[in-house]
Amino acid sequence: MTDHQEDKKEKRSLNFIHAFVEEDLREGRNDGRVHTRFPPEPNGYLHIGHAKAIHIDFGTAEKYGGKCNLRFDDTNPVKEDVEYIDSIREDIHWLGYDWGDREYFASDYFDNLYEFATDLIRKDLAYVDEQSSEQIASQKGTPSDAGKESPFRNRPAEESLDLFKRMNSGEFEEGKCVLRAKIDMTASNMHMRDPVIYRIIHHPHHRTGSKWKVYPMYDFAHGQCDYYEGITHSLCTLEFEVHRPLYDWFVDQLKKDDYRPRQIEFNRLNITYMVMSKRKLLQMVKEGVVDGWDDPRMPTLSGLRRRGYTPESVKNFINSIGYTKVEALNDFSLLEFAVREDLNKKAPRVMAVLDPLKVTITNYPEGKTEELETINNPEDETMGSRNIPFSREIYIERSDFMEDPPRKFFRLGPGREVRLKSAYVIRCDDFKKDENGNVTELLCTYDETTKSGADTSGKKVKGTLHWVSALHAVKAEVRLYDRLFNDPDPDGHKDRDFMDFLNPDSLKVVTGYVEPGLAAAKVLDHFQFQRIGYFNLDPDSKPGALVFNRTVPLRDNWSKKG
Repeated sequence: MTDHQEDKKEKRSLNFIHAFVEEDLREGRNDGRVHTRFPPEPNGYLHIGHAKAIHIDFGTAEKYGGKCNLRFDDTNPVKEDVEYIDSIREDIHWLGYDWGDREYFASDYFDNLYEFATDLIRKDLAYVDEQSSEQIASQKGTPSDAGKESPFRNRPAEESLDLFKRMNSGEFEEGKCVLRAKIDMTASNMHMRDPVIYRIIHHPHHRTGSKWKVYPMYDFAHGQCDYYEGITHSLCTLEFEVHRPLYDWFVDQLKKDDYRPRQIEFNRLNITYMVMSKRKLLQMVKEGVVDGWDDPRMPTLSGLRRRGYTPESVKNFINSIGYTKVEALNDFSLLEFAVREDLNKKAPRVMAVLDPLKVTITNYPEGKTEELETINNPEDETMGSRNIPFSREIYIERSDFMEDPPRKFFRLGPGREVRLKSAYVIRCDDFKKDENGNVTELLCTYDETTKSGADTSGKKVKGTLHWVSALHAVKAEVRLYDRLFNDPDPDGHKDRDFMDFLNPDSLKVVTGYVEPGLAAAKVLDHFQFQRIGYFNLDPDSKPGALVFNRTVPLRDNWSKKG
């Protein structure tokens, strides 16, 4: 491939955001710098939608040798908590990104923002409005009808300055008055119709205490903080596209030279069978629908991490769907595919039985135990092999036996033979039942010439079963997690509440047996339970009381259901 062809391939592979960045670099804007930021609100845990923003913010800075700041948008002390700040830091690091010494808070700039607001008042570009929020909303107009000016719009600047100071001194109750920018009540863009930029909140701030009684609105704080930090590219989701003229208007009032940040919008991450609203996620946490923000059924990064998702799988999924200007609802199966693809390469294959049925190998010597070798992962030879114990009594999955099997059932039935993974071929000779007619035990015989790796029998069998030695198996609690909702768009029904679509089978807990080596597993270690799915060790585990989470089944079963 020629250099020219390589260049063309690179250009085609650019997402539109990087195309904008490269345009700015070619034209020498902002001294050729690339400086982005990730600005989360510390009012909840991050979810996978935030991972898309983190990936483009930090990834763009990495790609072009720039910097990315972490800036907490802590402008609403009522909803914010230090717990959320700590979780956000942990989630970003889990994804593999670091902000170095560039951690900031919007509250770092409260003095700057307050001074900027008073400067706007002096310039007759802002005023204190004493109307209620309902009155202000009623005067906004519609996209086709101009708004009505507030009766306080033309009050003298000195009067607004005095009122604004008194607002901050705590003289007025919440909602009594607000500070509005004076722009254009006839603008076609509703966000330009004298937006509120400060409101009164009587609540201590986690960093500034009771110093402030007025707090900036998001639209007022966001662009200015970008400006103060020297951000070159403010990447945000599409709902802020209509806010961009306001973003630029505020920057125009601040700028003193050619530098200005550029806002670029991309589509949000929406996934079937998920709800992404932090408000609704918080509702489920508070109402006990889930077991906290890190419940493995939640779309939060802490929940996905606990469930066993890997940062690589999340980033690969995001790369596969890309960044566009069109909103889309992405299929959850694409995310699960990315998880399977990643874990397939790195998760050791182990054996576990979740619905045990006892098998006694009647011709295997009583009291004998032997160690059988099995490979850890056929996708990665460097992972080597391990030994697993084999004895006279083993457990297999109950579903691997049928009393009267159909012709194409290639597992155990009376008189049928199967191979035990990494062990021997066995034949079912008989079985026992309890008084209710349930099969309780299989009586089988083995052929010692069929030992895996040293088979001299010439036998060919179509079925291979996983198993664990009953004498050595470790009992474990296994949590079978599934999708939290049974509707692909639980948030898309105007006449129904999203919780009407909760999946009653999103969690099933069973007691199973795992091979003894898993007793040494560490929290969050990944495994493939052969023929079952991918699992990891949950933080609830204790010595002698293992707890495993199902990360994802081996294959997508929901497409068939749909």
